Amino acid sequence: MRHFIRSAAVAIAMAAASTFSIVAAMAADISGAGATFPYPIYAKWADAYKKETGIGLNYQSIGSGGGIKQIKAKTVTFGASDAPLKGDELDGTGLAQFPMVMGGIVPVVNLEGVKPGELVLDGPTLADIFLGKITSWDDPAIKK
Repeated sequence: MRHFIRSAAVAIAMAAASTFSIVAAMAADISGAGATFPYPIYAKWADAYKKETGIGLNYQSIGSGGGIKQIKAKTVTFGASDAPLKGDELDGTGLAQFPMVMGGIVPVVNLEGVKPGELVLDGPTLADIFLGKITSWDDPAIKK
């Protein structure tokens, strides 16, 4: 009977210790690093999350490459990159990736003889430029 009570006490103590360790780990601040583009929204999310949970989020906007290096080195809780990693880059790392933020791309051009506001690219024309179907500024779709 004494052996049973001692074993039960040890089991309860171990369960309590592991529970407190999990809770303590969950209460630790979250750290991230990576792309500069999502920093403004991450900062807003971090403030809201801290107010709601008391848990801080520290994000270093050091660039996608730096974020990838830090998450692979396990020096941060999460990394952020503008471009997703390829499957072979993820293999064996234990990492998972998913989209967080989307952003627009704005083409900026400086064409001799074209004044600001004169060049208007509609959606289909812009899509054809990005698809490589339009490769020169004298394309009829642009001239119209």
